[in-house]
Amino acid sequence: MNIKTQALSGGFQEPVFHSQGVFRMLMDGMARPGTVHTIAMDIGQPEPLGQAAGAIALTLCDHDTPTWLSAGLLKSPAAEWIGFHTGAPITREKAESRFAFVEAGVAPSSFGLFVAGTQEYPDRSTTLVIEIGALGQGQALTLKGPGIQQTTTVKLKGLPEVFPRLWADNRALFPRGVDVILTAGKSLLCLPRTTQIAVQ
Repeated sequence: MNIKTQALSGGFQEPVFHSQGVFRMLMDGMARPGTVHTIAMDIGQPEPLGQAAGAIALTLCDHDTPTWLSAGLLKSPAAEWIGFHTGAPITREKAESRFAFVEAGVAPSSFGLFVAGTQEYPDRSTTLVIEIGALGQGQALTLKGPGIQQTTTVKLKGLPEVFPRLWADNRALFPRGVDVILTAGKSLLCLPRTTQIAVQ
């Protein structure tokens, strides 16, 4: 399959039904940080875009949501795939993005370059979708905050080493700041900016 064919193939087979299902997963994930959800449907996304990340793009991105991609995704058929299936304009400026997608193995240098919203409109911020190695194995983190009864522990494999520091800086901006969705293949886990993270 050539690059052009990869970019034009795939997508939701039942767009309304599938996008509603993924949207509900994301809303539940944001309401209950640390819970893992799995995307069951095959969407035919091109590598290195993961299945869950691709489903998130199909659900949330549209012509009004400038989308930033890390270098590996930008150079791959994934950039044209997202543009074709969602209509989202691909931007090279982090400060313009509503959504940002980062492939596995890449560590964001800073969350501060993305849109953090304003005091009046904190929701007008970037949501980062970061692919990691696996959910449910690897480094243990303790989460607490709204939507979590006392604390919960999650295990994340391949999380960038700088992530806890970047998250602490992000938390300091509250109510401003970015929200993060971690993806690993078919699985996803949401970290809204209200969540506190401690490394075990």
